[in-house]
Amino acid sequence: MNIDIGIDIDVDIDDVDGDTGGIRMTGTAELESLYSVMEETAGLLDINPSRDAVWPILAAYAPFIPQAVIAFRVATRDTGDLDCRFTAFPRGFDPYAHAVSHSLTDKTDHPVGSLLADLEERFPIPCHGADFGLVGGFKKTWTFFPVENLQKLSDLAEVPSMPQSLGANRDFYARYGLDDKISMVGIDYPSRTINVYFLGAPAACREEATVRAMMRDIGLPEPSAAMLAHARQAGGIYTTLSWDSPAIQRITFAALLPDVRELPARFDVDPRVGRFALNAPHTYGPVGKGLYNVASYAGGEYFKLQTYYQISAGSVEAKGLLGRT
Repeated sequence: MNIDIGIDIDVDIDDVDGDTGGIRMTGTAELESLYSVMEETAGLLDINPSRDAVWPILAAYAPFIPQAVIAFRVATRDTGDLDCRFTAFPRGFDPYAHAVSHSLTDKTDHPVGSLLADLEERFPIPCHGADFGLVGGFKKTWTFFPVENLQKLSDLAEVPSMPQSLGANRDFYARYGLDDKISMVGIDYPSRTINVYFLGAPAACREEATVRAMMRDIGLPEPSAAMLAHARQAGGIYTTLSWDSPAIQRITFAALLPDVRELPARFDVDPRVGRFALNAPHTYGPVGKGLYNVASYAGGEYFKLQTYYQISAGSVEAKGLLGRT
């Protein structure tokens, strides 16, 4: 089921914004092959993809697909959609603006619509990514910072369009040694939230007492034994914030999974998620097969499972993942 789309494509797209590195692609046959993979993967979760939602996204970002990191992700909090991530867009290319210009999402005057451009203007950024649901369409962007040049919270808090909640929680991040370790910012346009990712957190952040203290500080439920066990293996931590509340909405611990097929035996999961873990198309790239993230929010805990369909050792995402130890 793993179809190689890293091929030479000699076609023409003239309306792509920014520098695409000389790649030219319409790739109808190649996009059909990728869509077939998406359709088969979604079927593991009993999800029927919306071609009307997905095909315009594939066409809009076609020039980047051969060299992209491509990942699939499902969250147990909402198994009604399967998300796909492309990480491929170089500095100077704004995947959100491109989505707006191709009618993949509506333009908004809310600060969420300005944040990616504001980050691009102020920080060293090697690349961006974008997420879309196979049912819901365009959802998120991801802005990566260099692994060797992680950013400071104090600098990000000064960005005009950044939620004030980031700066308002500066003491929390400093208390746990996270305030100078920001590796990535995710922007969720439908929910108008952001995810702030941290690499290289102090080892204490994975200890049971510290995880419990973090949850208390944020006002989240007492962590389960499963979450505490998972946190001990986590290399990355991220928090979710919004423009509408001063509170941290969610905290997530992310760990690499050398083989996601182990998941159903280790955890009590929805049978559909088990099928996804056992059968999703993947590559045995430099990070193994996937990520397993456990999240805590006011309503409890849930997890996200992400598999890599296409990834290379030299990609920014792979470098960041390999740094999460």
